[in-house]
Amino acid sequence: MDYNEQIKNRVKRIEGQLRGILKMMEENKDCKEVITQLSASRTGIDRTIGLIVSSNLIECVREADKNGENTEELVKEAVNLLVKSR
Repeated sequence: MDYNEQIKNRVKRIEGQLRGILKMMEENKDCKEVITQLSASRTGIDRTIGLIVSSNLIECVREADKNGENTEELVKEAVNLLVKSR
């Protein structure tokens, strides 16, 4: 799979959020602020996972369809990946 700049930028943004959270912890910031940022990071990760799985699924289904293969198993695998990520 080709990871485009949009996906890479999402991961970089999450990385920045996590570094910010560590800094907040080092500065003994209020736990509510830390939890809010952790939650935002988790949401970013979840959305990135969804984007990667859906993009990969589209590529795989197109390729399988072109080759006359059954795509049902590919869809099941993608759903399982999403379920495992939660």
